[in-house]
Amino acid sequence: MKMNWGDMSRTARDAAYNNTAHVTNSAELIARREAQSADFRAARPDKLNIAYGPRERNRWDLFPAADPAAPCFVFVHGGYWQRNSKEGFASLVSGACDMGWSAALPGYTLAPDATLTEIVGEVRQALDWLAADGPRHGIAGPVVLSGWSAGGHLTAMCLDHSLVTAGLAISGVYELGPVRDTYLDEKLRLGDDEVETLSPQRLPVVNKPLLLTYGTAELEALVANSRGFHEVRSRAHAPGALLPVPDANHFTILERLCGADGLLTRQLPLLLA
Repeated sequence: MKMNWGDMSRTARDAAYNNTAHVTNSAELIARREAQSADFRAARPDKLNIAYGPRERNRWDLFPAADPAAPCFVFVHGGYWQRNSKEGFASLVSGACDMGWSAALPGYTLAPDATLTEIVGEVRQALDWLAADGPRHGIAGPVVLSGWSAGGHLTAMCLDHSLVTAGLAISGVYELGPVRDTYLDEKLRLGDDEVETLSPQRLPVVNKPLLLTYGTAELEALVANSRGFHEVRSRAHAPGALLPVPDANHFTILERLCGADGLLTRQLPLLLA
């Protein structure tokens, strides 16, 4: 059923984007992922928190492969641009590493300490740094940029970066207009110009492979974002499929990145084919 956004109450609009309330065991799923990520980082301590910019969160966690020319999986964390950190998502690159790829996770300043314009700029700055300095850290192969939720949005916004060969956007937000009508805007404080220039669905289509994926058990608003953005890209004949993950919700979909045999992990080489 299509949501009639204009007739919905503020409470209903808030609920339309509240993933933690929608998934009753979200706290347990998050705690498990964060514990797995802590173990992953502890086992690979050599290149953590490498600065790419002046702000506290302008840091990379790098996990270079044995072969510097191997592809690199860059994962941008989510949290509606105002929560979480790269440290809690490190386990999600384990599948890429198991395939012999390099992996890297950038941090970025959260709202309200940064505007969304600044956040997008920081991710682009991080990619500039990786292009220039990645080779001296053992990362020189083609980059697949990925992210979840807000990270999916940031993936779409930065797909045009010269370092990026292809993208994997997971459960992302690609149209910001409705977000401004929810509790999320209390920290984002989106302006008209940001809604227009930072909504990937409104921007010129980037003609690079972009796989868009979402869980079939996700909130309707998130499902509609992926479907709507894919329709825009399809009309422009841009490469990249739409992949619904059966029975996955906003949190369990991330499990498909853990291990080389994960459903989403298996898509990564196909994006470079």
